[in-house]
Amino acid sequence: MSIKQANTLNLNDITALVKDTTPTSHSKSNIIFRKAIASALFAATDVTVLFFSITIAIALHKYLGATSIDFGHYLSVIPFAIALFPFSYLLRGLYPGFGTGVVEELRSLTYCTSIVFLLLAAATLLVSEPLIYAHPLFITAWLFSLSAVPLGRAFVRKVCGEKSWWGIPVMIIGAGKAGEAIIHALQKHSQIGLRPIIALDDDSNRWGYINTIPVVGGLELAPVLGDKLQIDHAIIAMPSVKRERIHQIIHQSEQHFTHLTVIPDMFGLSSLWVSVRDLGGILGLEVQQKLLRKSSYITKRALDITLIVLLGVLALPLISLISFLIMIEEWRGAIFFRQERMGRGDKRFKVLKFRTMHNDAEQRLEYLLQQDEELRAEYEFYHKLRNDPRVTRIGRLLRKFSFDELPQFWNVLKGDMSLIGPRPYMPREKSKMGGHDDMILKVHPGVSGLWQVTNRESGFEERVHTDIYYIRNWSMFLDIYIIARTIGVVLFGKGGS
Repeated sequence: MSIKQANTLNLNDITALVKDTTPTSHSKSNIIFRKAIASALFAATDVTVLFFSITIAIALHKYLGATSIDFGHYLSVIPFAIALFPFSYLLRGLYPGFGTGVVEELRSLTYCTSIVFLLLAAATLLVSEPLIYAHPLFITAWLFSLSAVPLGRAFVRKVCGEKSWWGIPVMIIGAGKAGEAIIHALQKHSQIGLRPIIALDDDSNRWGYINTIPVVGGLELAPVLGDKLQIDHAIIAMPSVKRERIHQIIHQSEQHFTHLTVIPDMFGLSSLWVSVRDLGGILGLEVQQKLLRKSSYITKRALDITLIVLLGVLALPLISLISFLIMIEEWRGAIFFRQERMGRGDKRFKVLKFRTMHNDAEQRLEYLLQQDEELRAEYEFYHKLRNDPRVTRIGRLLRKFSFDELPQFWNVLKGDMSLIGPRPYMPREKSKMGGHDDMILKVHPGVSGLWQVTNRESGFEERVHTDIYYIRNWSMFLDIYIIARTIGVVLFGKGGS
């Protein structure tokens, strides 16, 4: 069936086309069932994780003999206490949680979990014989829960995100650059649970397919197709269209879709920290740049120093061992590699790494790029080589587990870098940053960052865009998410090659 002839297709043809390209039924009952299954999976995971978090905290305090409290009394109230957590998550919209990003979910879970623990602590003070004689017990359970609940949910999303039944159907209104980007993003991050199944556009030249998603006709079809295909969610992805046309589309669609998302004419700007403001009946969107605030800088710096001191002490034996191994492999070479990078305010500094390449690495690179056109093209695109022959045996191991970055703890302590931030750029890369250098160089580069844990195999341009996204959407929750992903990269050896 040719979509280019969409003006000849009737509703039944389009419905059949959508069914051919989507493996799962999107009937009303099926969608309700999917939401119920997802909610049940999340609730069961939340309750299980919370039960073990609280029980482990109780057992730990009992083992340490921290207090003389009747722990049996605690165990008797656990079921009632745990029931409060899913209720708070439900009020926050975390069941089934489709359409909620990982950082937004982490923020909501932290707020809800903290509030419930505070309420439980306050409630225990009202009984005749207070259960909470030792507040450390609640603090321990709270800390366990803050990390365990998001991990449990991440596991559910990881396992179920690729399943055809996971998520709810979405219509994309607009198949231009923004619409195509939305489809790519939702398909790439299927764990979010928004599944594009159809797209519309007035431009017949765009009718066809975007990543298997059919673009079937003009925007006037949105209301009737929404009803016919039982789609409740639609995304208007036409940021460059005139305001009057957007108003017309919204007016036509709002009675047919219970959830209507509009991509504004600020596509690519901050998404996590945009607040809606009512300016005397006029809609205003406040875009916050939290990482550029002085208070955020001070908080982030204090956290950097605290973590670096703790991690540095723990990593000292490993750093000593790595230094010894590097000396054995090439005893005439240096242990550390220093290279000039651009820091905050375009301040130049020497980034410190363990040396992972042979002493004559630059000569080897120049020779290889002259001899092999494919390698030269790869190096120009990625600014690195996947199977780099310049790397030593110890160097490959260090890069695999990202241990070559450990000396950068010294850069963090000196104030040149942060634990989390954009990847430090070389001065010669400034001209290739597409005018984004002003924004990127307003913050400290990081030992790890969003690009390193999500898009490490992408090209230079994607790296710049990922760094810009991080700066515009920064929060402590985003840093916590990156730290958690970094731990996974290190443990499973998914570092640079």
